[in-house]
Amino acid sequence: MNYQALSPKYAVSPQIRLEDIAALKADGFKVVISNRPDGEEAGQPTAAQIKAACEEAGLAFYHCPMQGPSVNPDDVEVLRGLLQKDGKIFAFCRTGNRSSMFFQYAQA
Repeated sequence: MNYQALSPKYAVSPQIRLEDIAALKADGFKVVISNRPDGEEAGQPTAAQIKAACEEAGLAFYHCPMQGPSVNPDDVEVLRGLLQKDGKIFAFCRTGNRSSMFFQYAQA
């Protein structure tokens, strides 16, 4: 699985698969964030499925879906809080672009 680190604590990628969770844990991530709405594309794992896989692996999971560049301000506050804690954060969406914007909003 390929991902792009935007900072030492935050990385993004396109849609992940359930089997990618173990690799994220092995790479030292502590938190997984989905910025993708359920049902956006046929065949994508649901947030509930990814959450279950993350919990089984001992990773925290947050579902902060974004429609285009629109983001919930409460979700941005959650990310700001997570960035102040110890641990690497991994976020994904369909292409990685929304997850990158999510990080930028939290930096503003």
